[in-house]
Amino acid sequence: MTTFNTPFIVAHDNDVDAFIPEVWANESLAILEEHMVAGNLVHRDFEPEIADFGDVVNTRQPGEFESKRKGADDDVTIQDVEATNVPVTLNQHVHASFMIRDSEASKSFKELVNVYLVPAMIAQARFVDQVVLGQYGQFLPNAYGGLRSLSSSNVKSRILNTRNLLNVNKAYMQGRNLIWTPSSETSALELDLFTAADQTGDGGFALSEASLGRKLGFDNYMCQNMTGFGLAQTDYVTGAVNQAAGEGKGETAITVDGLSAAIANGQWVDIAGDPHRVVSTTGGSTPTVITVAAPGLRQLAANDAVVIVYGKGAVNKSSGYAAGYAKDILVDGFTNFPVVGQMLSFGTSPTSAIYTVIQASSANGTVLLDRPLEAALSNDDNANIGPAGEYNFAFHKNALALVVRPLATPRAGTGALSSVANYNGLSMRATITYNGTKQGHLVTLDMLMGVKVLNTDLGAILLG
Repeated sequence: MTTFNTPFIVAHDNDVDAFIPEVWANESLAILEEHMVAGNLVHRDFEPEIADFGDVVNTRQPGEFESKRKGADDDVTIQDVEATNVPVTLNQHVHASFMIRDSEASKSFKELVNVYLVPAMIAQARFVDQVVLGQYGQFLPNAYGGLRSLSSSNVKSRILNTRNLLNVNKAYMQGRNLIWTPSSETSALELDLFTAADQTGDGGFALSEASLGRKLGFDNYMCQNMTGFGLAQTDYVTGAVNQAAGEGKGETAITVDGLSAAIANGQWVDIAGDPHRVVSTTGGSTPTVITVAAPGLRQLAANDAVVIVYGKGAVNKSSGYAAGYAKDILVDGFTNFPVVGQMLSFGTSPTSAIYTVIQASSANGTVLLDRPLEAALSNDDNANIGPAGEYNFAFHKNALALVVRPLATPRAGTGALSSVANYNGLSMRATITYNGTKQGHLVTLDMLMGVKVLNTDLGAILLG
């Protein structure tokens, strides 16, 4: 396990006085960073200035220079460095809390770390990765491939075409990452390019460790928090393309048949595995044309290609939800409740915000989204679920920002022991209090962060 060396606290394996907040804060950061995947690959903005929930931080999106030509006697042209300020709201206060009962208080710090801290920080790392990777829906305009159709025979072509999308968008060549879902990684590992020792040049390490490594211009990682789920897990109905010549690339008005229920604007469809939101339909309860937003189909959809229309539920709270609401949202009306990783949009506009479900409870009828609401929701607003499949996320680190700021420690006299640790662009506060009713020490480890897409040209989705 990774540990930090601190000049002011040393914790030994046999310490019995384990309630030292500096130690908990430092060790928690070490474990958090060790278990994060996506959180370690994006732009991190950190300054050691205390902040509060809701504060806005201006992070900077790097600018670009332009080369000039000059004559022998000309002065050089001095260019201003134009880095765009991007406001990021610190609207995600993430915490993990647990109670150490008196009966376990005599254990060494090492024992308490294994029992409490490691599981708590794995959950925290999972949450951060889900939030970061949950932004994938905002990069759907840059997508290649088809849902539910990735195999070892086409995976190389899809990587190269995803790479081409980034190349065309002039994304930086160095520092590109590709995050794979578990199922998509399996398809990639079936290709000799990723595992054959004579092609990887690593002496067989990729084969023995099932590691994708650096291939075709990407540093490849598998992350269990990257979205992938099947049709059986969601609500949908099917129809088909009804055009003898097929519907060509760029087409927005798709002629269909076989559908027997009206489709609301804003619902999600996939046409031969190509995901879109509905702008309008023709035909009412027996749709004959589905219109999707420009630039339309990403590839040819042949006649009789499967058209899948995904279901919708509704917001289930009479008072609705205000913009900026950051906790669980009540929804109903689903046969199959939304799953973790599934895209979710609200209302009837095909341009409304795209969120990702990072926690879901069918028993409680609640979903937690990757970020607070960008706009208010009313009771019975449509809740539109996104298409099933695998969404592998390619991006340069400057595509997204993870902004972290330290939290203030409790005021003196509150009876709480608290400390804040800052390291490598992350910050963690550890607060320890004694609860006489529960007869134990409550340990809370929390961090304040915000996530923001900086540049959609620096990311793309490899559909699988």
